Amino acid sequence: MQANSISIRRDPAVQYLLRLGDTCLILGQRLAEWCGHGPILEEDIALSNMALDLVGQARALLTRAGQVEGLGRDEDQLAFLRDERDYVNPTLVELPRGDFAFTMVRNTMVSTLLKLIWERLADSSDAELAAIAGKALKEARYHQQHAADWVVRLGDGTAESRRRTETALAALWRYTPELFAADAVDEAAHASGLGPRWADVRDAWTAEMADILAAASLPVPQATAFVSTGRQGVHSEHMGFILAEMQYLQRSFPGGAW
Repeated sequence: MQANSISIRRDPAVQYLLRLGDTCLILGQRLAEWCGHGPILEEDIALSNMALDLVGQARALLTRAGQVEGLGRDEDQLAFLRDERDYVNPTLVELPRGDFAFTMVRNTMVSTLLKLIWERLADSSDAELAAIAGKALKEARYHQQHAADWVVRLGDGTAESRRRTETALAALWRYTPELFAADAVDEAAHASGLGPRWADVRDAWTAEMADILAAASLPVPQATAFVSTGRQGVHSEHMGFILAEMQYLQRSFPGGAW
C-alpha cells in the first residue's frame, strides 16, 4: 500500500456507490484525454464537456459513498487516496483512449448502460442517490444520443470509417460480460432497494445496442467466454497509469490546498 493510502470498508452499499462513481470517474479521465485532440473543434468541446459531466457524477457518487461509509471521507480522499485494488470500475472504461471510432463505440456502450441504471435509480430507497440519478439521467441521454449518432455515421460511412468502427467494436465487445456479472454487491443493493442489479438491465441494453448497430449496418459481435474483473478490483495493466497521473499531485503534496 502506498503512503497516505486509505482502506475502504467492504460494506455492499459503499461498494455499490463506488462501482458507479468509479465507472464515471475513470471514463471521464479517458474522455478528458481528447481535450485539444478532437478531430474537429466541435467534438473537442463536446468530449471535454462530457468528461466534465462524468466527473461531476463521480463527485456526487463518491461524496455519497463517503457519507454512507461514515468515516468522514470526502470525494477527494476517495478519488485520490485509494489504491488500485480498491477501485471497482469495469475494465471497459479503463482501456486506452484509442481512436475516435473506439471512443464513440465505448461511449455508446457505457452511456446506454448508465442511462438504464439511472432510470431505475429514480426509485432508490436512498433519496440522495435518487436525486443524483435524476440529474445524471439527462446527461446520459445526451451522451448516448451523441455517441450513437457518430457510430451510425462511422459504421455506414466510408470504407475506412467502417473498418475502424468494426475494429473498435470487436475489441470492446469482449468486455461486456463483466458489466452484467452477478455478485453479492448487486444482490445486496437489490434486496435493500438501493439500486438495481446491473444484470437487470442486460436485456434492455442488448436491445438498444442492437438497434444502434443495425442503424449503422454493423452486426452484433458474438459473445465470448472471457469475463474481465475490474469490478472486483482486479484491473488491466492500464489502470495503474491512469491513477499515477490522476493521483500524482495529492500523493506528492498530501493535504495540499490552493
